[in-house]
This record gives sequence, C-alpha cells and structure tokens, in this order.
Amino acid sequence: MDTLFDPAAHLADAAHAARAASRTLARSLRSQRDNALHAMADALRHGMREILDANHADVTAYSGTSAFLDRLTLSEARIEAMARGLDDVAALPDPLDRVLAEWTRPNGLRIRRVATPIGVIGMIYESRPNVGADAAALCLKSGNAVILRGGSDSANSAQAINRALQSGLAAAGLPEACIQVAPNTDRAYVAAMLAGAGLLDLIIPRGGKSLVERVQREARVPVLAHAEGLNHTYIHAAADPVMARAVLANAKMRRTGICGATETLLIDRAIAGSLLPSLVEDLRALGCTFRADAASRAIVPWLPEANPADFDTEWLDAILSVAVVDGVDSALAHIADHGSEHTDAIITADSDIADRFLRGVDSAVALWNASTQFCDGGEFGFGAEIGIATGRIHARGPVGLEQLTTYRYLVFGNGQVRL
Repeated sequence: MDTLFDPAAHLADAAHAARAASRTLARSLRSQRDNALHAMADALRHGMREILDANHADVTAYSGTSAFLDRLTLSEARIEAMARGLDDVAALPDPLDRVLAEWTRPNGLRIRRVATPIGVIGMIYESRPNVGADAAALCLKSGNAVILRGGSDSANSAQAINRALQSGLAAAGLPEACIQVAPNTDRAYVAAMLAGAGLLDLIIPRGGKSLVERVQREARVPVLAHAEGLNHTYIHAAADPVMARAVLANAKMRRTGICGATETLLIDRAIAGSLLPSLVEDLRALGCTFRADAASRAIVPWLPEANPADFDTEWLDAILSVAVVDGVDSALAHIADHGSEHTDAIITADSDIADRFLRGVDSAVALWNASTQFCDGGEFGFGAEIGIATGRIHARGPVGLEQLTTYRYLVFGNGQVRL
C-alpha cells in the first residue's frame, strides 16, 4: 500500500468530481443516458478478455468458501449477462421527471411532486464483481453519480470492469466521473466514505452481516441497507406435493450463495410424515446437508440435530435448517423469531391461508407458490438491482430505478402573495 495515500483526500476529490457529474446527469436527456448504457454494454463485451484475465487473478488468490468462490468467478456467459443487464436498463422507462402527484390549492397555486435524482451515491460491496456493473447502470439511468468500493477479493475484476464502463461513458459524451471505483482496498477508504457527510448523499452496503452492521453503526451519511437473507419456505398442509418438491429444490439449491436462497424449511406437522422424506432426499441428491429439529428427526432419523443457533444462521451454502410447525400461525411465529424480514414464501393451494401468510409475514418480499430466489431486481422487471432493502424508510425489497430517486416540488402561480 502507498504510505502517502490519503483516503479522505482522495474521496473528497472523487466526490467533488462526482457531484459535478451528477449535475450533468440530472440535466441530461434520457437518450443520452440510454446511449451511454449501450456503449458501456458494448465496452464490456469488447473488454471481455481483459476482464476475464483480471478475474482469473482474483480467483487464483481466493481461499474462501465454495459459495463465495461462485460469487466471485466470472465467465464469458456472466459478462455477457452483465452487458445484457445494461441494455435492459436502457430499455426501461425514464425514472426522472415523473409526475408523482399534482394538485391545485384554493388560492390557485398548482403544486407538482416530481421524481429527481438523489445525487452522489456510495456503494460498498463484497465479492460479486457484477454488482459494480449493475449499480453503475441503475445509478446512471436514474441520474446519480456513484463511487464504488468493492471487496479486496474482487479488486482486479472491479477495476477492469470500471475501465470498460468509463470507456463507454466517454464514447457517449458523459463525464467518466459518473462512475468511479476506489483506487485500492484500503479499509480506511470505507471509513472515509462512512464519514462522508456533505460528500455523499446515500450509502448502500451490499454484503455480509458484519459489513452491513458496521455501515449502520458508523455511517454519518444516510444508509439504504439490507439485513442478511435468513429466508424461509413454509410448506402448508394444503401444498401440492409435486410443486413443493420442485419449488424447494430451486429455492435452496439453484444458487446457494445468494441472499434470496432459502435457509430454513418449515413444514406442517399434518403432512411432514408423508412429504418430508421426499423433500430431504431430493435435496440430498443435489448435495445439500441439513440441521433438523427433534420433530423432523423423528420422521427422518438420519437428519443431523440442529442447535438453537442454526435457525438464526444465514448459511449461504448447501445447508438447510428444517423444522416442523403446527399450521400457518406457528410458521409465522417461527419466522418472526428467527427471520431477517428479507424474503419468505408459502407453498399452498389454499388461497385463504396464503392470504393470511402474505399479510402476516413482515418481510420485504413475500411469495406464494414460488421460489424465494425470485427476490431479484431482474426478475421483478427492474433490469437489475443495486441490492435488497429490508429497512422501513424509503425503499423495501429489490432496489431498482424508482428507488434510486427522491422527489421535489414544482409550484406554479400567477402572482399569488401570502397573507
């Protein structure tokens, strides 16, 4: 590390450049931003070899879990998916200058609430290098400049992706300072971002529990944060068994390292004896292991015993916690005690029970007869996402273009004065 590097000074310079760029973006036409997104997508495709070489260096140096290695690893298909994501965002409606509400006061003043960019966003994320491209696309389309700080595991990949994105910006005639990446992985740079009141308008952390907790604890800038994805799939007594088996296998094993993966199976006692053996055999064949309560082990004796902490653990791996419950109220109570208000699902053919569950679970995303892995901005039609918000202010669930805007008021008069 360069001993002369001053993270706070660098951030101040980057933020001032980003502020100027954000003003350009706020005044830009939709066509200019969309052209930039297409140019950025083309630059990712043209720079694929450089990005893969940089990612190979990151992967070679990595020594963590297989689930996080999957998050870190890029391929031609994943880079093409990143590029398509930029093209998809360009095709979405312009989130800016939308009229959110309009009314006329008795004195004749017309008041209009319109969508406007937030300004300069700081994004702190961990090992998934594609997050930088998704965040850049959404921020650009919504008129925001962004300063990205990726994890040390993906530093080479993040720099290579950013070089491609900035070349696309330049080709479209927009300032390169619209999208910036921290120059190194100095932890002090994160501290500077968290202390960046007046420089950054919003901090978005995307990563593990310790990162999010640190950001929420130390930030002097507003935070749009998410909790860990301690997600549940509840199989009700009226569930279709074939559907339940297919949905659970997908919810747990499609990609075990993403925040939308199911971490706990809840199954009604009324059907556990007949259905649970098939569910666990399906998952075991896919490489899953288990942590089960006493009622589950009474049905499938070979299941490993769960300790109390297991039901409070986001595995991000091929491990599933299993518990038997007595109906929908019991399931809701378990989720309230152990969940993270991220994503929870019910499988049932009973619409009244489904309605009770959807109304009763206090999660950012609740699903009926669908995999929890659909908690994703792309699957919601947002083109991409900058994260999953689980707080209660401003936004909840996948954060896309609309959630990256705020609003202001335009007031139209004809000479009114206040008495």
